[in-house]
Amino acid sequence: MSGTTTTTTRAAGPRTARSARSGRLSAQRVGALARAELTLLIRNRSALFVVLLLPTLMTFSLRSTAGQADLSGTGLSVGTAVLPGTVGMVLLFAVYSNLVGVYVGRREELVLKRLRTGEADDREILGAAALPSVTIGIVQSVLLLAGGALLLDVGAPARPDLVVAGLVLGLLLTATLAAASAAFTRTTELAQLTPMPLMLATFAGSGVFVPLEIYPDQIAEICRWLPMTPVMDLLRSGWTQQLSGPDTLRALAVAVGWTALGAYVVRRRFRWEPRR
Repeated sequence: MSGTTTTTTRAAGPRTARSARSGRLSAQRVGALARAELTLLIRNRSALFVVLLLPTLMTFSLRSTAGQADLSGTGLSVGTAVLPGTVGMVLLFAVYSNLVGVYVGRREELVLKRLRTGEADDREILGAAALPSVTIGIVQSVLLLAGGALLLDVGAPARPDLVVAGLVLGLLLTATLAAASAAFTRTTELAQLTPMPLMLATFAGSGVFVPLEIYPDQIAEICRWLPMTPVMDLLRSGWTQQLSGPDTLRALAVAVGWTALGAYVVRRRFRWEPRR
């Protein structure tokens, strides 16, 4: 009887300890893990190119596309068409695509498995891995928005609260969807392909390259349910103020809904060690 009790206690020990820690996040642990992740990012030249340079280079494509588009009757200028798209590029490349590779790579290298045996909570592990990319995304977005507003003669946003809301929701959404996408990615090689469906759907239907105001109403209405569309709408409305009160609430609800769905998938399906 005593042997059975001892075995049960030992088996339940780690789970009990993890449950007891689950409500307390440690800024010190997150900071230490994030610094380690930043060091790995700096050493990876291909990842640095994707995170730092690719979004900026893609901005020139946005400028060319917006310049050729017929914006008459849409209430948009080239500047207000391009600026939200620059943030979209940062969110897709510097955060979403990069983090899919980070989560899959750390899992395949058994880093996530080893971290789980220590004191770090699951949220601390995933959050710390995302923190360098998210921080870089914030800095890049602010610089591109400020520089773009000056170069394209757009000026300061009339509703900066919508710009901040769009950026914050976009960062949370893309980081969460990256972890969810990693759950369905078997290898580091496939991590280069898994982000493509969301990225292509966003390029085509979320107003990154072409504002939805140019599309027929029925197609635009369908596209407004895509994950990144509400982020683009909030960012663009910071300058154009085209979203009414109900439209703003709908955009917020859609973005939060996709983020919650991503978090649910992570909770249910995320793998912490390689598939065998």
